[in-house]
Amino acid sequence: MTSPRPAEPCTEELSRLAALHGVATSYSPSPDRTVAASATAVTLALAALGVDADGPEAVRGALAARERELRERLLPPTVVGRTGDTPAALTALPEGTRLRIETEQGETRASAEQLPPGVHTVTATAPDGRTARAHLIVAPPRLPAPAGRSYGLLVQLYSLLSRRSWGMGDLGDLGELAGWAGRVLGAGFLQVNPLHAAVPGAPTDPSPYRPSSRRFPDPVHLRVEEVPEFAYVEDRDRVRALLERAGRLREAVLDKGALIDRDAVWELKREALELVLRVPLGPGRRAAYCDFLAEQGQALEDHATWCALAEVHGPDWHRWPTGLRDPRSADTARARTALMDRVDFWSRLAWLTDTQLTAAQRAAREAGMPVGVVHDLAVGVHPAGADAWAQQAHFAAGMSVGAPPDAFNARGQDWGLPPWRPDRLAESGYAPFRDLLRALFRYAGALRIDHVMGLFRLWWVPQGRPPTEGTYVRYDAEAMLAVLVLEASRAGAPVIGEDLGTVEPGVREALRGRGVLGTSVLWFERDWEGDGRPLPPDGWRADCLATATTHDLPPTAARLTGEHVELRDGLGLLTRPLEEERAEAAADTAEWLSELTRLGLLNGAGGTDSSTEEAEIQAVHRFLLRTPARMIGVWLPDAVGDRRPQNLPGTWDQYPNWRLPVADAQGKPTTLEELAASPRLHALIDVLRERSGTAAGNEPGEAGRPEEGEG
Repeated sequence: MTSPRPAEPCTEELSRLAALHGVATSYSPSPDRTVAASATAVTLALAALGVDADGPEAVRGALAARERELRERLLPPTVVGRTGDTPAALTALPEGTRLRIETEQGETRASAEQLPPGVHTVTATAPDGRTARAHLIVAPPRLPAPAGRSYGLLVQLYSLLSRRSWGMGDLGDLGELAGWAGRVLGAGFLQVNPLHAAVPGAPTDPSPYRPSSRRFPDPVHLRVEEVPEFAYVEDRDRVRALLERAGRLREAVLDKGALIDRDAVWELKREALELVLRVPLGPGRRAAYCDFLAEQGQALEDHATWCALAEVHGPDWHRWPTGLRDPRSADTARARTALMDRVDFWSRLAWLTDTQLTAAQRAAREAGMPVGVVHDLAVGVHPAGADAWAQQAHFAAGMSVGAPPDAFNARGQDWGLPPWRPDRLAESGYAPFRDLLRALFRYAGALRIDHVMGLFRLWWVPQGRPPTEGTYVRYDAEAMLAVLVLEASRAGAPVIGEDLGTVEPGVREALRGRGVLGTSVLWFERDWEGDGRPLPPDGWRADCLATATTHDLPPTAARLTGEHVELRDGLGLLTRPLEEERAEAAADTAEWLSELTRLGLLNGAGGTDSSTEEAEIQAVHRFLLRTPARMIGVWLPDAVGDRRPQNLPGTWDQYPNWRLPVADAQGKPTTLEELAASPRLHALIDVLRERSGTAAGNEPGEAGRPEEGEG
């Protein structure tokens, strides 16, 4: 297909064709404004869906074909229903249509009444002889809710180093944090960043939100010493040398001010794991590994094959020899056989990482956490990575996910993530999404979904064009939510949707109706339909995770002091004069502090600057506790006065995004051991206990806690 001519408005026929394929021809950046999408953007989005709309004749032909298809088909590719109800698509069939339903549980039925939850197959035969076969997803009406109300910690795992880490936080640290926070702090959950497998590079992209695979975790998070075979490596001199190098990496970050160097950590761990994996597995361990291989099946084989091929040909599969770009080709099959040792190496690493993730969740639950570890699902994957290679048929070629222009970013955003094709998802019964969720729920106590609005629609940006020339493409939200509810219910796990920013009407209501919790950040919660003042606690929604900040926002101490404005000014990120930005930030903060004072929450203010700051941060969390929010999240760096954001949107190499260790108010890195003994942290947690009535930790855990009045 040739490239469309310069941008122009959509014709009526093109608009009708686009609507039938879920492609938008306009969007609303604000309630009072509608912007038309260009014919170019719409035509290219349709092309990515396999629809030729290049020119009036092509549009008319495609429109007629689509209308005929919809008119004549008995069933859509995927039918969605809720337990206890007959799916609407089945009740709308012609009278006399015969049904044959093969359930996931192995039953065969002639009726859709009272179907069990699962992914079934339905065959419909109409009186006129037409036949259709479709996937039938039946899900419970709602997700499981969190057990009671709880508070917990939010942390980027790589940033939390202990004195046992190899230069970045790992799964051993996660287990330790869970055990301590549950027993001593009474925390109900720990939320971490995505732990998905990264695309190797020189250097590797440190962002956890642009992974190679969302299905499999990254072995860089392994605690190598906790792999049972580590104790049986024969070359002990080599082991000692590796541990010494690990100590130097750790000390560079904790004691010498170095940034977290993920590549250096992985180079060292990989060298150690090459030795560890030479140790034969015992019979029980071998059986467990074989079970894992069987459970993960083709998906794991594809992932491990991509990893092995990337070692030979580089991490971008688009540049591999032509025959290897297809995961199902004969060339790929031969290469997999030739590289079987490396395929097994990467499969073993996936298994080891899965076992340590499972152990961390077990530690959290054993420590009394009703939820445990909340894992984070990134919105997409890197176009050069393993998932994009293995699932090519499900991704829209030539497209990238982003965001349209809005009041905060007039140029829009391109995140560089290929979107799933909604038509291919439906044809497969949403298999990639189901498999992804099932894999994550193996070890997640709950799941946070980044940009949860992507279950409804995504902004598609054509390759080589600016984000302003994109358009929205809609997904079947009913089906996406049904899959989410089904898999989360099977795991008994709550789901939190990151629904910050511009959200189209009806989305939050639909999510709430299915039991998906939202995300509410204090500084954004204002009475936007009224006077714009801070929203009082009783005006907040209950079905949410309420926090003071996130990984993409300034820590609370920086916001209270205005240091976030100075940071952005120093990096040239301000769009207005510094004094204007300072004044607006100060007014915003003053308004919130006034509200905290009015409510009687700002106790103990005054004294030194540090004590005033601590009192204000405590007041912020007292306010969060006054809201009806089911979950209260404490950004762990806030507990020790860290001022540096983990990620500063709008920067790349100007700021060390995703590479900073948790630090105290003076910028000194703070270890997990120091956190556990921090008077400032315990004082903040006491605020949460004070109102929630959570009991103190049991005796064994109290040993590391400072006595009253210390510090």
